[in-house]
Amino acid sequence: MNPIASEAPLPPAQAGLAGAVRHWKPTPLITGAAALHVGAVAAIAAYPASWPWAAAGAAASHAAVVASGLWPRSGLLGPNLTRLPASAGNQVALTIDDGPDPEITPRVLDVLDRHGARATFFCIGETARRHPRLIEAIVARGHAVENHSQRHQLLFSLRGPRSLRREIEAAQRTLTEISGVRPLFFRPPAGLRNPFLEPVLCALGLHLASWTRRGFDTRARDARQVARCLLRGLSARDILLLHDGNAGRDANGRPLILDVLPIVLQAAQQAGLRWTTLRAAVPVGGDMPVFPPADALRPE
Repeated sequence: MNPIASEAPLPPAQAGLAGAVRHWKPTPLITGAAALHVGAVAAIAAYPASWPWAAAGAAASHAAVVASGLWPRSGLLGPNLTRLPASAGNQVALTIDDGPDPEITPRVLDVLDRHGARATFFCIGETARRHPRLIEAIVARGHAVENHSQRHQLLFSLRGPRSLRREIEAAQRTLTEISGVRPLFFRPPAGLRNPFLEPVLCALGLHLASWTRRGFDTRARDARQVARCLLRGLSARDILLLHDGNAGRDANGRPLILDVLPIVLQAAQQAGLRWTTLRAAVPVGGDMPVFPPADALRPE
């Protein structure tokens, strides 16, 4: 496998690594915040004494935008897949983040095989480059590989648009060249983002995907507790989140995901639910459909 540059933009010959450009439409929150900032400047220019009120209004709108970026399942900054569309029927999606991991990912694939389940792996570009055979194995065994950034940096959500594009584009190139399949979905590190992310995703033909419920398995110590979080209220069209990279471990050092998965997979089977990947369940030929607010506000 040839080394892959991590920062250079996609050359024209690799245009196929990026999907069809989507039209970016600012959400009401972003439009309103921009209008408030413009109005505040105009008010101060016309009536200098009004600056405390103008500044307070601008600050409040800025705080609302920041808070929306800190809420991973929010759709206030742009379309955000928190549940599968109605067309998915009785299917549910399992998403696995932060890999691939040479110790854990192969064992996760074995568990999935035993239960006949398909999953979506949100992979880190640099980690994938270190373990390309794991990416190839994920795809060969019927699962999907999606974009989880190139370096998974905690300050990802503080980046500007150019920096965001370089980071996401680098992972897009890495994962496409290794897997042979272009990622369609993006999940930011920790689910945190800012208003610049959606325009970048539109330009790259990617779609933001979060989750319906998560087990907080990177911090937990008890596999059954994680499984209970994931299964509480489990229903058709849910998207679940677990981790093979940065996985939490029990008191004996065993990765929690290896014990959580069999419990969750068996429970879903008993409930008559079928596992699918995001790309198999969600039509992404054009703009991703905006899901009803009720979907976005369901508890994890």
